[in-house]
Amino acid sequence: MVSEPLPCTRPTRADAARNYDRLVTAARDAFAEHGADTALEEIARRAGVGIGTLYRRFPNRTALLEAVYVDEIQSVVDRAYDFDRELEPFEALSAWLRSFVRYGVSKKSLSHELTLAIGAESPFFAACKTNVQAAGNLLLDKAKAAGAVRPEVDLMDLLRLVGGITHSPDTPPEQAHRLLDIVLCGLRPGAPAAQPVQG
Repeated sequence: MVSEPLPCTRPTRADAARNYDRLVTAARDAFAEHGADTALEEIARRAGVGIGTLYRRFPNRTALLEAVYVDEIQSVVDRAYDFDRELEPFEALSAWLRSFVRYGVSKKSLSHELTLAIGAESPFFAACKTNVQAAGNLLLDKAKAAGAVRPEVDLMDLLRLVGGITHSPDTPPEQAHRLLDIVLCGLRPGAPAAQPVQG
């Protein structure tokens, strides 16, 4: 299964691609250290390029935020296919969800800033979501086929659970991973089924 191209396509010309990669790497590091409002001049300095080069590649802060976000989402998607090749189905799904939690815990501010800038329902986020879902469904379907995951579980269940774990502003990383361990235990076919709410 091949995912669709994500937005913010990397340029193909060698020198432009090198500058693009330097700027995205510098921006990712700067945003992680100082937040999404880091001065663009500082990002250009870190990348070793002039501010004019930055603006030619990324006309505004939102465009740069989008490029960093896409780079991170592509890593999340690529890891799913790597785990599928390297691990047994349940271990592949578990490893991917753990990587998703690590990503979510570390990228809260970036996602928040980008949502404010372009809206949660934007085509940009829709394209990213489509790629994540394709990768996640591949792993989940294989784990179900192997009898390692309860048949009623769907991917949106998992993504909502992971989102709930990572989006709380005061959840430390160690607690986030402990909560995921509980979720993973609940995925197993031997776990008790949820009882309907009496009302």
